[in-house]
Amino acid sequence: MRGSHFLICLTLLLLPCMDAFAMKKSPEKTAIVIAAFGTSYPAAVGALLAILRDVEARYPNTPVQMAFTSNIIRKKWHGRAADQNYRAAHPEVPDYFYRIKSLLGTLADLQDSGHKTIVVQPTLLSHGEEYLDVQAFIDGLLSIRTVKERWRPFDKIALGRPLLGTWGDKHPYVDDLKQLAEALAPDAKQAQATGATLVYMGHGNEHLSTGLYAELEELMLQRYPQLRTRIGLVEGEPSFSRVLNKLQRDNTARILLKPMMVVAGDHATNDMIGPDSDSWKSQLEAAGLKVQPVMQGLGDNPAVRQLFLNHLQDAATEAGIELR
Repeated sequence: MRGSHFLICLTLLLLPCMDAFAMKKSPEKTAIVIAAFGTSYPAAVGALLAILRDVEARYPNTPVQMAFTSNIIRKKWHGRAADQNYRAAHPEVPDYFYRIKSLLGTLADLQDSGHKTIVVQPTLLSHGEEYLDVQAFIDGLLSIRTVKERWRPFDKIALGRPLLGTWGDKHPYVDDLKQLAEALAPDAKQAQATGATLVYMGHGNEHLSTGLYAELEELMLQRYPQLRTRIGLVEGEPSFSRVLNKLQRDNTARILLKPMMVVAGDHATNDMIGPDSDSWKSQLEAAGLKVQPVMQGLGDNPAVRQLFLNHLQDAATEAGIELR
């Protein structure tokens, strides 16, 4: 009987502690994924690493991983993994590039280590095919339902918007375009100093062409009226021929040619300044223009990287995710 009384008293004493323990939830394990298309050019990896370092500096207590969405680029890096001569010749390439994973693979690794709350920030420019695919992957993962709620693979996955913004009235895309135009001030200053027209070559999307780049061009003309800015795309509109027509109409003599891409990789090396007759540099020179190419991607610009950071934080805030 005394034993029973003892157990009852002990239980009553422990109840407050048990309640407090029950109310205390285990800390949420949060992570960030930088989803880049990727690059196979060692000289271009610096732009992506700069974005990664900026995110790590902003959120020192949140794990940050990078994923490459391009199957082809991942396979190229995987194929170089065993080439010790190549790796020795390119010390600027981090070790994990040789085993870089897709977005799904990266998310799976994070989930396996207990991170069920993720913010994904793409380094994409527009709300095009690649961005829609990333959104589809995330929607699919979040649609998974388990018998017991606690076994769902993810609690939250938030997706940051691309550099040129996205549809909807929550974040008007024109505001993102204006902020990008402001961030491109160093390019405008460089072009003005040499008396050149600033020409950007973007990649574009042949099956989902929008007016974003034309609007950005107009905003650049408004913000920097002291010089001409022209923007064209490898795929879609505005095309190179449209850009050339404008340059000829403007009586342009000198060109400062830059990639409107996060990295100055394959497209910048071949489509923009390549030796073939169909590269932009070759065609512009064939038209009698003096061309000064600059092999720097948007990721080399600290002000542009800050825009990606802002988009990442916006996505986290709207999803109720705390990044530290």
